[in-house]
Amino acid sequence: MSDNPILSVRDLVVEIPTRHGILRPVDHVSYDIHAGEILGVVGESGAGKSMTGNAVIGLLDPPARIAGGEVLLKGEPIHNISRDRLRRLRGNRMGMIFQDPLTSLNPLLTVGDQLVETILVHLKVGQSEARKRAIAALDEVGIPAASQRIDSYPHEFSGGMRQRVVIALALCAEPELVIADEPTTALDVSVQAQIVALLKRLCRERGVAVMLVTHDMGVIAEAADRVAVMYAGRLAELGPVREVLTRAHHPYTAGLMASTPLASQGRKRLRQIPGAMPRLGALPEGCAFHPRCERAEAKCRQDPGPRIDTCDGRAACWFPVTETQEDKKEVQA
Repeated sequence: MSDNPILSVRDLVVEIPTRHGILRPVDHVSYDIHAGEILGVVGESGAGKSMTGNAVIGLLDPPARIAGGEVLLKGEPIHNISRDRLRRLRGNRMGMIFQDPLTSLNPLLTVGDQLVETILVHLKVGQSEARKRAIAALDEVGIPAASQRIDSYPHEFSGGMRQRVVIALALCAEPELVIADEPTTALDVSVQAQIVALLKRLCRERGVAVMLVTHDMGVIAEAADRVAVMYAGRLAELGPVREVLTRAHHPYTAGLMASTPLASQGRKRLRQIPGAMPRLGALPEGCAFHPRCERAEAKCRQDPGPRIDTCDGRAACWFPVTETQEDKKEVQA
């Protein structure tokens, strides 16, 4: 893996001014994504994962704004550039895969028209070459008979095939970075597996850096190289996916892992983390997770906790989990 990341997010803060004060859906978040790497960003609804992706690619809806930190694309700051320049970067050097393909595709245009238009805008090629590239893009993502289906409309494709078209649209101008926001949520399990396999293959073959936003730990386990766990706008844990999923250091991550069906075998009910994630306008003092954390101590109720980039680089917690359930069982035995 190259030492120079494609994407560097440094101390990113996103704020939303409201009548009742300023909300921070993204609070001092930092991470890198390298070429050919998939970083999974996981968390509950409202954790800030999609907002982070939108901030990176410049799609924050006003009044939301980047209030601090940096977003660097191959070392070049892109968090403070003009809208016109950012628009040129999107599609060319950055691509976006949205959750619902029907909102990403124009129902009045054929998929070929939309692919060709994107290619013509971002690449210096003619109409004939653009159409050839569009067919090749559809073929690459597994659309059968791509040379015929290119003139079909979005409604003529199944949900899984529409998502493949959206992936082709995101990749057709050969971007270096792709933000995939819940790309498998609306699909059945078998199609989810196909889309995950497709993303992994394209990432490996093209060397694209991918930020995969999801709430599904199964998708993270199957697709990601590293995982960033978010809670109430902050990074709770960041590390290699196998290490995080099997030896979680943050109590929140450990709770997520313990609440899976596999970890709850032999119990009548799934384990669960008590309570719910707080609203952004009603965050508790100290660590946002402390009201739900069985390891919380007085320090957790007073101090928001260390940031990942200032502690061990793995978990933003004063009292991280240092042993797995298997370790505990061995000690008890």
